[in-house]
Amino acid sequence: AVEAFGLRFRQTDLVLRERGHEPMNPASNTLPEPSRLRLLAGLLAMPTGDSYSILEETAEQAPWLRDGLKELTALPLDRWQGEHTRLFISGYPHTACPPFESAYREGLMGGSTNEQLITLYQHVGLETQDIPPDYLGALLELAAHLLDRPEPWDAHLWTALWDEHLGSWVPRFARDLVNAAQLTFYRRLGGELLRLFPDHG
Repeated sequence: AVEAFGLRFRQTDLVLRERGHEPMNPASNTLPEPSRLRLLAGLLAMPTGDSYSILEETAEQAPWLRDGLKELTALPLDRWQGEHTRLFISGYPHTACPPFESAYREGLMGGSTNEQLITLYQHVGLETQDIPPDYLGALLELAAHLLDRPEPWDAHLWTALWDEHLGSWVPRFARDLVNAAQLTFYRRLGGELLRLFPDHG
């Protein structure tokens, strides 16, 4: 199993061998840095007692975190966790911005979106464990994994993940997060997610 920022994946023996797909150069300037995607994936997770120290270290390389970190250090952990729960898990009267593709594209959890994504994970030899396949943190990890692969990879596969899946809903999610968040940390996170997709409405 592979674990990153609390996201668990299982390696499988499936390898993509699609005919007619052109390899894409992952060094292209238009592609995000894998480390940036993994950072954003991790920041979506429920905070724990270690999160403050981890953020302090991370803010040295990601200055946009500093304002949010300053605010968070003045708050108890349960206040931070409560905001995370309200935004992402079970807010009242509704959850402001559930970080799941099916919630945005289908209005409910699961459905055909998850079936499509399970196939996408299998194409690159991965599957999620203990988390839904359409969870944004997992999808950002999948994108980082594609960018990190040493072997030639497939532009059509990247387009399916980045444009057809992530690009179809993450900008809306990010705007919802900016508008609904009470903490600077999550407003900044929404802004960074939005910047990943400058060409998507």
